[in-house]
Amino acid sequence: MTHSARSTATPVPDDLRPHLTPPARAWLDQVLTEAAQGTTPTTELHLAEAARRCGPPHADTARILILQAAHPTPADLTRVYHRGTADERRAVLHALPHLVPGPEALPLVEDALRTNDTRLLTAALGPYGARHLSAHLWRHAILKCLFTGVPVTGVARLAARAQGDAELARMLADFAAERMAAGRPVPDDLHRVLALTDPEAAPPHPAPEGGGPHGKES
Repeated sequence: MTHSARSTATPVPDDLRPHLTPPARAWLDQVLTEAAQGTTPTTELHLAEAARRCGPPHADTARILILQAAHPTPADLTRVYHRGTADERRAVLHALPHLVPGPEALPLVEDALRTNDTRLLTAALGPYGARHLSAHLWRHAILKCLFTGVPVTGVARLAARAQGDAELARMLADFAAERMAAGRPVPDDLHRVLALTDPEAAPPHPAPEGGGPHGKES
């Protein structure tokens, strides 16, 4: 579904421009102008081109900017996600907090949590997942992070969601017991999360949602 044309295009942010070559800046400026007309098949082509045009270090940011400029619907995002590469799927997940206020895109987060791609797992547990995942799915996602080695420092609102969660504490204790019984080390992050479940722990300071630059959680 395409949207009506926007009156202004999204400019390339000043903190990104110096890191792009002149051809890359020109390309991204043009793409953002086109994206302001709405989500089209060309938008998907531009997402695929981002690494080649802007360089791998800046591809994630470029993709997120393109998505934000296009203002896709949840149906648009679902199509882009399922047709895209892992890199493009990650960009969709990073952009969700700024594009979908409600839980309509939660199936994309749930899909990412079923993968073993650690970068997708991290993106799925950004601000959008923190806001909308059920307690059951969120707890299992934390266990999957521990199992796959995804650092819990990348989990948005970890302290707020873990505080006083007795069921999560039980699951963590069971996981630790299974690891020790098998002669395997218990991840340090498990102890960190377990401490956060203490109902007497100091309440965390709320952090603004949105993550890193241009809507990307780090």
